[in-house]
Amino acid sequence: MRWPLIRSSLACVPICDYNHLKPCGRRSLVLACPFFYPTDRADDIAFPHPARLPLGGSWRGLCSAPGHEQAQPNNEELGSCNLGYAKSCPRLPKQRACDAVRFAVVNDSGERISLQFVFEAEYLPAGHGLLEYDQLLNNWPAAHPEPRIQKLAECFIESYLERRNRSLILDSIA
Repeated sequence: MRWPLIRSSLACVPICDYNHLKPCGRRSLVLACPFFYPTDRADDIAFPHPARLPLGGSWRGLCSAPGHEQAQPNNEELGSCNLGYAKSCPRLPKQRACDAVRFAVVNDSGERISLQFVFEAEYLPAGHGLLEYDQLLNNWPAAHPEPRIQKLAECFIESYLERRNRSLILDSIA
């Protein structure tokens, strides 16, 4: 079977290679729900390999899906919130711009961190952008216009900085 190509400014890959999509339908889903508004770390929730979660750790928070704003997901539902693609969630809007959002650090100069974000819909890219975090001023020079996406980015950066600083301390001891 010949797979079509995904073309964007970020990638040009066969669909079968995107997100490790396999012809048998297995997918690697490691993204946060775009309607999840994290509020607190949830290190007491048992996720295998929490550092591999999309936001770098598990979080508690609120649902910001239209009509369900401020709903507080229970621990079972938080699994979908933290992982995205929560198609079984009864609060997930039928009409939505994306199903999940992915973050990645693309540059860390020590002073500024460039953070790439990619929106996904139906397991395909649906938009992308770049955010910057100023470590010296401890702020975002230009926040994302959507508050819930900005909050997801802030949680990702918090987890990233914790891991990076822990690694620096361990390296200095060794």
